[in-house]
Amino acid sequence: MPSVTVVTLAQGRPTHLHNLVLGLTRQTQIPVELIVAVMQDRPYDLPDAPFPIRQIVVGGDRLPLAAARNRAVAAAAGEQVVFLDVDCIPAPDLVADYARRLDELDGLLMGEVLYLPGGATGGAWRSEDFGPLAQRHSDRRGPPAEGIEICTDYRCFWSLNFAMRRATFIAAGGFDERYTGYGGEDTDFGKTLDRYGIPIAWIRGGLAHHQYHPHHMPPIHHLDSVVRNAELFEAKWGYRTMGHWLYAFRLMGLIDDAPGRPIRILRRPDADDLALTGQQSHQPYANTATVIRLLDARIAAAASPAETARVPA
Repeated sequence: MPSVTVVTLAQGRPTHLHNLVLGLTRQTQIPVELIVAVMQDRPYDLPDAPFPIRQIVVGGDRLPLAAARNRAVAAAAGEQVVFLDVDCIPAPDLVADYARRLDELDGLLMGEVLYLPGGATGGAWRSEDFGPLAQRHSDRRGPPAEGIEICTDYRCFWSLNFAMRRATFIAAGGFDERYTGYGGEDTDFGKTLDRYGIPIAWIRGGLAHHQYHPHHMPPIHHLDSVVRNAELFEAKWGYRTMGHWLYAFRLMGLIDDAPGRPIRILRRPDADDLALTGQQSHQPYANTATVIRLLDARIAAAASPAETARVPA
């Protein structure tokens, strides 16, 4: 089988990273190494593993997700590279699934992701016990019934759990390191692959379980970087990305994103915004679509009396 390097990016969340490492130790095909791109001052204390773990410190005041991925791939020894977010636990066949499918298709492949509620990884957890708890994200489509399914829209790329041949990643130029902070760098990379004719596809398998952590969707806690990266994407490609998040921000009164001029941040998120968008411990994931429906309904309800008042008797 081809040699596989696993890459993850980490800032904080030591327990999540510990669980990711444990998941990799239980693989049916053990990776040749794990590279942790560390986006903080100090490396992590990690459990023993039957493969080398290398920690590469990637500097930068802002969250340097694009640069961290590029640094990790440049250092990788494997012919193939699997990228997992730090809050993911790989199911036992994840590495083997990707190795087999990348032999069949030279492109960017995305595995399955299922979400866990709070408390699911307490104690001596086992991946096979997650089944009754794990849920699919309602904003994301499921895997194909079998094999590989090509995606014809580059915007389907989601960087939570994916894999590529190392040589193909490098030939495409990697991620654009001008993107810093949260949001947009993965869509930009998908657009780049589309321009180069490199296929993006879903696979059956490659399953990762997403561990619970408090989160907001839309990501109002990353308001500044989402706005900044949307403008960078527009300057590069001629239109904005992350439109669903920008739309929600506009409905909340956080931004003015009128076309043809820079996006203006009108105010900072307050306690009500955080309560509206926040994920609770019993929820496996936060959901932008749900928040948008609530905001649209509120606006429609507020407009109804005014519309009624304008109707002639």
